[in-house]
Amino acid sequence: MKSFIVYLVSLFFCLAQINCFHFYLEGGEKKCFYKELVEGTLLVGKYRVEPYENQGALNKEKLGVNLYIEEVFDNDHRVVNQKGPATGDFTFTALDSGEHRICLQPQFGGWFAKIKTKTTFDIEVGDNTILDSKKTNEIQSLNERIKTLNKKLDLIKKEELLIREREREFRDTSERVNSKAVKYSIIQVIILFSIGFYQLHSLRGFFVKQKIL
Repeated sequence: MKSFIVYLVSLFFCLAQINCFHFYLEGGEKKCFYKELVEGTLLVGKYRVEPYENQGALNKEKLGVNLYIEEVFDNDHRVVNQKGPATGDFTFTALDSGEHRICLQPQFGGWFAKIKTKTTFDIEVGDNTILDSKKTNEIQSLNERIKTLNKKLDLIKKEELLIREREREFRDTSERVNSKAVKYSIIQVIILFSIGFYQLHSLRGFFVKQKIL
C-alpha cells in the first residue's frame, strides 16, 4: 500500500513536468535523455541547434537534427525516427508504460561534420487532457485578447466618427458665418454708395436752387 501511494505521488508530479536545458555537442555526437512515461502520456518537445561561437564559413541551412525515441523496456525498440531542421518541435504519445530514451543528434549536410554545436532542448511531459486544457486556456486567452482589441478598435472608430462629426459641424458653421459676413459687407457697400449718391444729388439740387451751378 505504501509503495502504491509513493507511485501515485510520483505520478502526480510527472503529470505536467517541464524541463529546459542546453548542452554542447561535437559533430556526430548523440545526446540522450531517459523518461519514465505512462501509457497515454504526451511528450511535447522543442529544440534549437546552432553553431557554437565561430565555426568559420558554415552554411547554417545545412545544419539539421536527427531525433530518436526508443522504448528501453522493449529491447530499445525505436518508435520515432525523425529528421528535421536546426529548429523545430515534436510530439509523442507513449503507447506503453515504461522507460523511454529521447536522443538528439545534430548533422551537417547529411554527413556528420566535426563542428561543435550548442543545443537547446525544452520538453514538457504531461497527460493529454492537461496539456490540451492548457492549449485550450491559451486559445481562450487569445480569444479574450482579440475581443478586447476589437472593442478598443470599435471605441476608436466611434471617437473618430464623433471627431469627424464635430469637424463637419464646425466647418458648416464657419461657412455660414463667412457667407453672412460677405452678405453684410455687400449690403454695407450698397448702403454707402446709396448714401453717397443721395448726398451728391441733394447738393446738386441745392446748388441749382442757389443758382451756383
